[in-house]
Amino acid sequence: MSLFSTIFDVIVVGGGHAGSEAAAASANMGAHTLLITMNLQNIAQMSCNPAMGGIAKGQIVREIDALGGYSGIVTDKTAIQFKMLNKSKGPAMWSPRAQSDRMQFAECWRTMLEQTDNLDFYQDSVNGLLFDGDKIVGVKTALGLEIKSKTVIVTAGTFLNGLIHIGDKSFGGGRAGEGASKGITEDLVAKGFESGRMKTGTPPRVDGRSLDYSKMLEQPGDEITEKFSYLPTTKALQKQRSCWLTYTNLDVHDLLREGFDRSPMFNGRIQSTGPRYCPSIEDKIDRFATKDRHQIFVEPEGWSTVEMYVNGFSTSLPEDIQDKAIRSIDGFENVKFLRYGYAIEYDYFPPTQLTHTLETKLIENLYFAGQINGTTGYEEAASQGLMAGVNAALKVQDKEPFILKRNEAYIGVLIDDLITKGTEEPYRMFTSRAEYRTLLRQDNADLRLTPRGFEIGLASKERMDRVLEKQEKTEMLIQFLHKTSVKQEEVNPILEAKNLALVNQSMKLFKIAARPQLSFDDFKSIKKLNDFIIENNIQQDVIEQAEIHLKYSGYIDKEKNNADKLNRLENVVIPSNFKYEKVKSLSFEAREKLNKIKPVSISQASRISGVSPSDISVLLVYMGR
Repeated sequence: MSLFSTIFDVIVVGGGHAGSEAAAASANMGAHTLLITMNLQNIAQMSCNPAMGGIAKGQIVREIDALGGYSGIVTDKTAIQFKMLNKSKGPAMWSPRAQSDRMQFAECWRTMLEQTDNLDFYQDSVNGLLFDGDKIVGVKTALGLEIKSKTVIVTAGTFLNGLIHIGDKSFGGGRAGEGASKGITEDLVAKGFESGRMKTGTPPRVDGRSLDYSKMLEQPGDEITEKFSYLPTTKALQKQRSCWLTYTNLDVHDLLREGFDRSPMFNGRIQSTGPRYCPSIEDKIDRFATKDRHQIFVEPEGWSTVEMYVNGFSTSLPEDIQDKAIRSIDGFENVKFLRYGYAIEYDYFPPTQLTHTLETKLIENLYFAGQINGTTGYEEAASQGLMAGVNAALKVQDKEPFILKRNEAYIGVLIDDLITKGTEEPYRMFTSRAEYRTLLRQDNADLRLTPRGFEIGLASKERMDRVLEKQEKTEMLIQFLHKTSVKQEEVNPILEAKNLALVNQSMKLFKIAARPQLSFDDFKSIKKLNDFIIENNIQQDVIEQAEIHLKYSGYIDKEKNNADKLNRLENVVIPSNFKYEKVKSLSFEAREKLNKIKPVSISQASRISGVSPSDISVLLVYMGR
């Protein structure tokens, strides 16, 4: 059937990380989906660093996978290095991170999408949106096509009126080598949307053959590797590629300063806000003037390519300054550039204009996901795409929306932060943003979210069966530890080897296992425990769950109690037509913010900046609570 005559259930505009997850999710839930992107060769392109995961971001990738998304699977299939970050800290801080082969990553994504039922593709640029009053009904393309759809998800990344800067040169583009997208912003502003501008940047890419690695510190992956996906279809890495660490120095800083007067960041040509937690090298030198060096990570772009990503040297300085300064870094004396770093400005729409489903408040059936909402990072974008795809499909099917709470997922924290607090700078997820991070660990994302994903028809039965088995065996192991005693002669050699206090009588295994200085690896000499593990085919992920439960049960129970209190406030629903101006006891700022954001519950209202505890008390009294 022709595109001209088809009315799709979902149209996804943009084929980046948000668009790819959105298209996969809606199609896998049975919605007839069309993915429109400017270049089908660049689906899920890693525009910046060739890596997935990291602090808090790794948790998000695990959550996407647990719900039935593709990001974890693709990362596992294309990884060239794996690390579990923060392993020296408590499990709430453990965060998986993988370097990927950039070319394989995009190829794998496209292959998986092409094997997804209910999903069609079309290469063109969307330069307008079709409305029927306050409803979206389709899109207009650069070729003049009008394609109809019941819902539309805009995932435009950095392409909306994108402007690339290198020194005193600037030109339109969504990223290097690709044009900007024009028309969508103008259509939305005409409908009453508020828009803004943000900035991000990327470092140079260099020829790895021109670097001297003997002057750098090698950064290998973990000796024992893990993976992102909970499915057995992917395997942990058997071989890895190393990254390398070097540093800037005072000479580098002085050379970079020579170009500050030609930097678009400092001469006023860039007015928009860049990412606070991933600043450019010139911004670091300006803001941290007392530091005499900054880390530079040299990351391979793949298994066989010579292209290297210079992490930590993001810049928009003129190319001659980039060239001169980078040669003063140890190991870069004879560097050959493959492409220079640049900054890019683009349009975004403050996310307070969205509901928790990522549907816009002004236009029904229109959803935003990714950098259009003011976020930065592949993982943040992908999770929004998945949630928008799920909710667009559910809307078409006349089913209840799918919303994750703050105590259920980092994805829930991300979306709630965006729509409740908004953002005036590119938003990045951190563990510190999640008040229930002990509950929201990377190791238990499947236990938390696969039942939710299975319930809505996204997570497969295979996923659900594996979760049920993991739950059952974890409970079985914990019970065994609680009821099994070990003699002092069995356990004291273990304690003595660790310089720990010895025991003078038989003791239940769980009491020994709960000691923070010990791990299950220390108990290999206890025969009854090892026999139980072998007989019941207990895998490492189950052992990890049991160990975390024993060591951190007090913290976990405390957070669960706090989450229960939060959920009681979530149940106090605020009617959508509530007239805050009639509640005279509310502060002026609270009335203004509440009218703008229109929170759906007392709990959400309490998280709005400018709404004080006394304002919440007034609302509770007014609503009879």
